[in-house]
This record gives sequence, C-alpha cells and structure tokens, in this order.
Amino acid sequence: MIEEGKQERIAETTRSTKETNIKVRVNLDGSGEANISTGLPFINHLIDSLAKHSMVDINVLATSNDNIVHHLIEDTAISLSRALDKALSDRKHIIRFGYAIVPMDDSLTVASLDLVRRQYSKISLSLINHLIEGIYKEDIEHFVRSLVENLNACIHIDVKYGENDHHKVESAIKAFAIALRMAINFDPRSQGVVSTKGEM
Repeated sequence: MIEEGKQERIAETTRSTKETNIKVRVNLDGSGEANISTGLPFINHLIDSLAKHSMVDINVLATSNDNIVHHLIEDTAISLSRALDKALSDRKHIIRFGYAIVPMDDSLTVASLDLVRRQYSKISLSLINHLIEGIYKEDIEHFVRSLVENLNACIHIDVKYGENDHHKVESAIKAFAIALRMAINFDPRSQGVVSTKGEM
C-alpha cells in the first residue's frame, strides 16, 4: 500500500517495432500480482518470480512479429526495465540500496543494487548448458542483462555455485527481486533523495 503523502508509483511502457509488440504495466506498491504473456513459458516464469518476490505488480503482453525469439526476449526485458525505471520517478524517500542472498536448491546467488541514476552492472550467472528450458543460454543471459542495464541503476548479480542451470537463473532473478523490494521501499525518516549530491 502506498504511504500517505506519497504519489502512486505506477507506470506503463509500450514498444512497437517490426520485430515485436510489447505492453508493460507495473505498480511498485502492489502485492506481487503477475499477468505475464510472452509465449515463452520460462520467461513468463522468471517475470512471475520477479513480481512475486519484489512485491511489484507486473503485467506484460508481448508478441513477436518476426518469430525471432531473441528479439522477443530482448524487447520484453527492455520494456519491463524501463517501466520500473519510469515508476521510480524522482526516486525520493526510498531506501535506495538493496541486497539479498538467495538459495534455490543446489544454487546460491548474491545480488546487490543501488538505485542511483548511474548505470553499471556486473552479472555472472555461471550457466553451462546450451539450452535451458528450450531457450538458448545466450538468450537467457541477454534477458537478465537487458533487464538490469535498462533500469538506470548499479546492479551486481553473482551466482556463487550450483549444478542446475534452471536453479541458477531462478535464484538470480529471486535475489534481484528481493534486493529491488528492499531498495524501492520508502524510508519513513527520509526527507527526499538519499544522496549527498541532493539528487540521484
């Protein structure tokens, strides 16, 4: 629930090209509800996990115009990330920093993020297999990279170990989600932007 005196943090993005049509709506102060349709079950699952563990309501309708999976995965991640960035608005009164250590059976991921408006990311998923749930390894890596690189933030995600690539990716997304949940929360003591510069 949004705190009294704070603006609703809801945003929508659309992306229509010769390759894809994407519509995304997010509510940062939701309850983790997800309505995801990309035509790619594993990508649906990852975004659903992101919603559930960040407590951000996420709606995604993504369709391909050229039947190229790489384009659909990339544009979906970009659109989702830009919607999150837009919903953050001026980033006032938030905790700003978030972190998480998340196990997923045999896998363990450490994630840390700073919602400062300086893009930097360092991602290590440690994937081994060529295909994961019917999607090429490079496309899964590109999904995660596109998601974090378009958020306009500093994000580190490191899969420390694991044997199952599905578990590695899922632990990475869950760790990112929990770190994001922490960082976007309002700090009741904050008087504005949490920065010595006075702006993000």
